[in-house]
Amino acid sequence: MAAPVEKKVTVGTIGAYLGSVGLLAILTTIQGDAGLIDPLPDPTEPFVLALIPTAITFVSGWAAKHTPRA
Repeated sequence: MAAPVEKKVTVGTIGAYLGSVGLLAILTTIQGDAGLIDPLPDPTEPFVLALIPTAITFVSGWAAKHTPRA
């Protein structure tokens, strides 16, 4: 019998999805005005932007409780 998926994994996955969707919405909004990311050097922009959904995933997974094991 397969083990149940832990709540931490489910919450982290949902957090990653919502963080990515939110990031895409923000990027679509600022597409014409890149003032928010102008201070960053061009090669670092994708890495800094990738930290947003990563941080959301980490925090949501950290905050979720473990699935109890019998």
